[in-house]
Amino acid sequence: MIVWLNGTFGSGKTTTARLLQTALPARLFDAEHVGALLESVIGDLPHDDFKDFPAWRALTVATARHVLDHAGGTLVIPQSVLQREYWTELMDGFAHHAIPVRAYTLHTDRDTFTHRVEHDTDEPGARQWRLDHRDPYETALTEWLADATTVVDNTRATPDQTAARITADLRNRGTA
Repeated sequence: MIVWLNGTFGSGKTTTARLLQTALPARLFDAEHVGALLESVIGDLPHDDFKDFPAWRALTVATARHVLDHAGGTLVIPQSVLQREYWTELMDGFAHHAIPVRAYTLHTDRDTFTHRVEHDTDEPGARQWRLDHRDPYETALTEWLADATTVVDNTRATPDQTAARITADLRNRGTA
């Protein structure tokens, strides 16, 4: 099974994923590493984001499938995907291989999000990137993301509380 954490950049996906790794238990699959690999090989080709590469979507599905075939268990993938066509391609790929996916979107209200990003000491270099992508996130949330995933409001929740909510939801569904 895959537990996919979506949401805007800086919404707490990676922190929550690390906590889920222990709570479920699960393996953490950071699909940004696939993107970094592709950037080093084909980064000279026109793109705005590594997710624009069809190879990223195909390799993310293939890598997850092979890891699950080899190790079993659950993978937690913290990755923002705000393009509906990319999301559909990924979900269709997992379905083709009969890999169940439980997808969550971590949502923080705009004021709290902005405060967190502006005071982040872990990745201060990502500040502007995160702020610049809030509007596309909100558009995706309104147009399709809220219907395609379970939205978890973490505005007033700690990462531990957010991970506990997701763990409880998975257990209630009989998937954890």
